[in-house]
Amino acid sequence: MSKAAGVRRLARDWAAGEVALDAEAILDATPLNPGHPAKPELVSPLAVQRRAMNTPEGRAAMIHALVHIEFNAINLALDALSRFAGMPREYYADWLRVADEEALHFTLLAEHLQTQGYAYGDFSAHNGLWDMALRTQHDLLARMALLPRTMEARGLDVTPGTKAKLVQAGDSAVGPILDIVMRDEIGHVAIGNRWFNYVCEQRGLEPAATYVGLLAEYNAALWRGPFNLEARRAAGFSAAELAGLGMAR
Repeated sequence: MSKAAGVRRLARDWAAGEVALDAEAILDATPLNPGHPAKPELVSPLAVQRRAMNTPEGRAAMIHALVHIEFNAINLALDALSRFAGMPREYYADWLRVADEEALHFTLLAEHLQTQGYAYGDFSAHNGLWDMALRTQHDLLARMALLPRTMEARGLDVTPGTKAKLVQAGDSAVGPILDIVMRDEIGHVAIGNRWFNYVCEQRGLEPAATYVGLLAEYNAALWRGPFNLEARRAAGFSAAELAGLGMAR
């Protein structure tokens, strides 16, 4: 909780003009592995504990997975902010906004998990999101393509179904929280789209073809549908690109 509170405080200080920005600063000490609590135990994705949603423990395990995603999302936004120098001021403001909103999501979901009798760290988790951050640490274009445009965009597809399952299983209180998450995540993917397109323009690259090339280079899966086309369009994916990726119906 202390990391989330610190990020929210940083965002408030920035909004109040109490934090300065040096966009040209190169932070050689940017950590490859950010601070992480002793728990949850990090295991391979195949080894993460899975429980039936029709049990209180199973629903808690699902919420725990969401809490962990938001914890990693805080780190991802802060890394995007601190690792890549020389971008416009708006780039850094965008990613601080994302970090602030991810910290809110983490707090809301972690507090909800506590009402179920569990805490963050009570179940195992995997580090797939951060693994991709490590793979793309050298290149902002790859980072924007493979994290917000691919892995985080997947959340737009699956969050409505996750919400429905939890609510139908009896956890009605999580519904409004996931509505907030969904609303904000559309904006986060849109920010990824904005800066991916910006870097493509700066490098003289065609965005759609470049994206497909990066998916192949990094062996990044787009997963199977159904895809939330409405949310993806709201996040800035064009109808032509969605059709080219095989997502359009």
